[in-house]
Amino acid sequence: MTPHIPGSVEVICGSMFSGKTDELIRRLRRATIARQRVQVFKPAVDVRYAVEKVTSHAGNDFAAIPVEKAADIRPRLDKEAT
Repeated sequence: MTPHIPGSVEVICGSMFSGKTDELIRRLRRATIARQRVQVFKPAVDVRYAVEKVTSHAGNDFAAIPVEKAADIRPRLDKEAT
């Protein structure tokens, strides 16, 4: 049985160029200001702007961990992140 790991997953959806990444970055910055520890993972194949950042078309960015596949996330989870 897999141990319970507290945390959450939020989905931000919308059409192309609707501000999804900007909304994600806004939420991440608010969580950081609130002294919450967060982790961001992104597909390793997404190298459009930066390898280790999630970047919006508007130029906003936030540090991210590139992963090849979803199974690579669990071993990298920070137990202190919310």
